[in-house]
Amino acid sequence: MAEVLELLRAVPVFSDLPDDQIHWFLSQSKEIQLNAGETYVRQGDAADAMTVLLEGEFQWRGEFAGETVVFPLKAGAVTGALPFSRMKNYTLSGRALTAGRVLRFPAALFPQLIQRMPELTSRLVGLMSDRIREATRFEQQRDRLASLGKLSAGLAHELNNPASAAKRASSQLREMLKHVRDASHELGKRDLTAVQKAEIEQLEASLMKFDGPPPNALAASEREDQIDSLLRSHGQDDLWQLAADLARRNFDPQALEHLFATLEVETARAALVRIAAIVEIAGLLNEIESSTSRISDLVKAIKEYTFMDQSPVQNVDIVKSLETTLTILNHKLKRGVTVHREYQPLPLLVNSFGSELNQVWTNIIDNAIDAMNGKGELTVRTYRQDDCVVVEIDDNGPGISREILPRIFEPFFTTKAVGEGSGLGLDTVQRIVKKHRGNVQVRSNPGDTRFQVWLPVAQG
Repeated sequence: MAEVLELLRAVPVFSDLPDDQIHWFLSQSKEIQLNAGETYVRQGDAADAMTVLLEGEFQWRGEFAGETVVFPLKAGAVTGALPFSRMKNYTLSGRALTAGRVLRFPAALFPQLIQRMPELTSRLVGLMSDRIREATRFEQQRDRLASLGKLSAGLAHELNNPASAAKRASSQLREMLKHVRDASHELGKRDLTAVQKAEIEQLEASLMKFDGPPPNALAASEREDQIDSLLRSHGQDDLWQLAADLARRNFDPQALEHLFATLEVETARAALVRIAAIVEIAGLLNEIESSTSRISDLVKAIKEYTFMDQSPVQNVDIVKSLETTLTILNHKLKRGVTVHREYQPLPLLVNSFGSELNQVWTNIIDNAIDAMNGKGELTVRTYRQDDCVVVEIDDNGPGISREILPRIFEPFFTTKAVGEGSGLGLDTVQRIVKKHRGNVQVRSNPGDTRFQVWLPVAQG
């Protein structure tokens, strides 16, 4: 008994309590000796006792929100049910990592504990508050990592497409350069006059400089047939790809006829092979430029989304913030969501932690996409109301039921399946908006769910 009393005194929350209170607590508790690997509480069992870890090393372990979580514990910790706790069942299993000793105090005696040991009760309430904060912090971190994982996966896909296109175009470019070299070598063997060389160069230059809009599909098809027929009439039956390329560039068949009239058939063919390769190179260069521009735009959007290399607090353009978020979420939007923008033309600035506001838009828009099952209409609207910037995000999904609506901002509340949501998305939204001295409101009917975020306009 004296040894257990000494061990209990070493537990911080019991250290300076009166002897009579300590003795009463020990008289109502059950001491349990544990071997290494032995479980003292199981996940899902009724939380019917407070456990004081006296000696040894321990561990909480189990499945939580679809993931395996592990928390180490050492002697001196107080776990399990606590006074005023709402926990009905253990959410994790507790086991000993080494040989150890614990005390179990029945939860049924909490009313007596509160009356007999008010100081301990006060400390346990503080301990419970710390535990709630730690659990909330863990869930928020997990939620941020899950969101980051989803965004990263989407961005990886968005970056992979233009990167793959640029790589494919670069590979094709090598092949086309070989064709240009071979055709140029063939032309070099022929005795061309200055006029003939000028004719070829002029035709190449006109095709390289083409930057007008492509003809519509019907006009391009008709022109392709004309060019193909002209080539075949001169014995060039295998240059159908050239016919398609020239048609897309609105090439005049008469210029091709003039080329055959100016050059011998084999010389004209060599010139056409080189022209075909040059036309293809021009297209590949445009594709590489377009792909690398897309990558550059995405990198820029990522930097703007995270406010990388910028002051953490600054006046943020709300429209720019929304557009950056829409760019980041494009991989989900493009599958079937039509975005309507109704922005006030004048800039609306909010003094803000910019990356946090982006997290607000991300959580609301991501929920809207999920509510519409990835297909529907999303409207993003901004305007000024007195001294506030108002951002409205509407979706035409099925809506939120009246029973659920009052609870959507509660921490850990979610209607999604296990592993699909932590219930902290809208709690995070509300927390960030309040941090910015604003408020968030929602109204929902079938086919129209609207979130309104009110934020103070930046002064000056």
